[in-house]
Amino acid sequence: MTSHPAQHPPGPARRPTSGLRIAGVLTVTALVAAGCTQVSDEEIIGESGGVTIPEVDVSTIQPDPDVVALVPDDVAAGGLLTVGVDGAYAPAEFLAEDGQTPIGYDLDIIAAVAAVMGLESAPEIADFTSIIPSVGSTYDVGISSFTITPERLEAVTMINYFNAGESYTVLAGNPREIDPDHLCGTTVAVQVGTVQNEEIPVISDECVAAGDPEITILPFNQQNEVTTNLVGGRADVMYTDSPIAAFAVARTGGRLEQLGSVRAEADQGIVVELGDDDLALAIQAALESLDASGDYERILTAWGNEQGAVDSFDIQPEIS
Repeated sequence: MTSHPAQHPPGPARRPTSGLRIAGVLTVTALVAAGCTQVSDEEIIGESGGVTIPEVDVSTIQPDPDVVALVPDDVAAGGLLTVGVDGAYAPAEFLAEDGQTPIGYDLDIIAAVAAVMGLESAPEIADFTSIIPSVGSTYDVGISSFTITPERLEAVTMINYFNAGESYTVLAGNPREIDPDHLCGTTVAVQVGTVQNEEIPVISDECVAAGDPEITILPFNQQNEVTTNLVGGRADVMYTDSPIAAFAVARTGGRLEQLGSVRAEADQGIVVELGDDDLALAIQAALESLDASGDYERILTAWGNEQGAVDSFDIQPEIS
């Protein structure tokens, strides 16, 4: 979501995730005709581009007594860390082949954080834009590729744990000859509530101010809708976080490609309620413990995103 200024996909169910992740190859169910305007999520998965979902076992991670001592009593009492998460932002957070179990590197990280805290992670799938407003009431924390922005830091407390850039993605071979430095007149698909959703109107305004055609913006509630509408030909460009773009390229069997270089790298954060300093300190200490044990790097490496590891875990980090 480098994205998400305040929250992204996918439906409501609370499920613990402290054990093994589903492993297997995403399979193809249909091919996509280049002229389609709408295709299903299953139809974007190409047989030759199927990706193996890593199996990450966090059940071996033991509580760290120093971290456990920091966990607020009201959180410790229930034995669960309730987590709001979007369910359609692969590979950070998405649903396994059973259509119910949330998986992804964000889910593994928060499950590991909970384990170090002596808790079990209890993720609940929610609409991306609803997660941040619900932290402190419905959820103890939120994790959904939330880019750390000044606006979010005014609304919630954030602890950085990952760094990602932003990418444009187009059909393989760039048949529409899209220029990443000049999107004027193109149709760009984005997820609602993301940083990209905020940035594209600004870029479009700059086009108009220069006397060029505006950008047609296609906003979708879930990232899988963004991807399918690019593959189906309704959009010229997809604008999203770089890890999500890379996964989409692999998952669609070479029907997509990254356009230009990765842009605007920024840290993402785990979200807790503004002013809940005790829980924020416990989350920070848990991340530091996982870093020291090597589990933090192990999780990101398993998902092929070790380049997103950060050097320090800061509460309300300064934004340059």
